[in-house]
Amino acid sequence: MSQLKRLKSILVIAVCFPILFFTFQLFGKNLSEAKTGEPLKVNVLLERVYLDGETSEEKKTETVWSMEDFWAEYEGWKLLEEGPSRMIFRKKVDDISPLMKANGYFGITDNGILTIFLGKPDHPSKVIQSFFQIDVGKLETKNVQELDKGIRVENRKNYVKVIESFRRYSTVPEKK
Repeated sequence: MSQLKRLKSILVIAVCFPILFFTFQLFGKNLSEAKTGEPLKVNVLLERVYLDGETSEEKKTETVWSMEDFWAEYEGWKLLEEGPSRMIFRKKVDDISPLMKANGYFGITDNGILTIFLGKPDHPSKVIQSFFQIDVGKLETKNVQELDKGIRVENRKNYVKVIESFRRYSTVPEKK
């Protein structure tokens, strides 16, 4: 067997074994508990990672009657960690975070960096996300005024539109 095939075999075993082991372990517990009429209880942590870099966590306890139903419920989630009574899943969400939708405002820092603030940028605010430095001298007065008072982040479409509209004023040329 060539070195590459052997390496692939080892990689497949290293990735698949923990998942299979855990599935059989849970399945076995499920069968033994089914005899007593008791389902398996699993603590689940769901991590959602949004476009703006924010992460939300949801903790819940699942009652597992069937492993097939359990895995079907988390289809599309990436399994990060597993144990006999605990599982952590992660999912990338193609949207901005609820925090951003509720309180995000585009603005510009004192050194000219396009930034999203928690609340309006006209008073000291927490920075949620920073993007790139803008050549403020090239901006129209109305754009400077908009950024000074804050441009509301309403949704994903608005988020992308604002970033792209100010990208042309970036002090760093785009790579092609």
